[in-house]
Amino acid sequence: MADIAAELAKLRRFSRGELLEKWRDLYGCEAPHIRRELMIPFLAYKIQEDALGGLKASTRAELHRIARAMEARPEGANLNLGTRPRPGTRIVRHWQGQAHEVLVTEAGFDYRGTNYTSLSPIARRITGTQWSGPAFFGLRKCDRTRLGS
Repeated sequence: MADIAAELAKLRRFSRGELLEKWRDLYGCEAPHIRRELMIPFLAYKIQEDALGGLKASTRAELHRIARAMEARPEGANLNLGTRPRPGTRIVRHWQGQAHEVLVTEAGFDYRGTNYTSLSPIARRITGTQWSGPAFFGLRKCDRTRLGS
């Protein structure tokens, strides 16, 4: 850890040329045309990532989920970026006299031995119809008029 801290401290003293060289060493490509002050945090992150490991799978999955939601709704209207339950959480939904249990995992959701990246395909498997997974499992309010109920 002391080595990492020392390397991070050196970044502030580097010239722009030294930072560009460090960028090539760490990223394996030329640096984008950005100010010196912006290069330092990118380099610091990469140094720490290389030494300590990157983001957890659950964090990467959450970032991908947010990116997909933003791509689907570029205007951002009604964009739901709420966080999902923590890994280890059990979600139970009773449907037509049967209990359906979902386990939240680091990478998504486990339902009856099958892994899913979202709750919606699980809700569709249970009901046979198109449902919002979070709405079906009671994790967010759903618009009953839109669902025809």
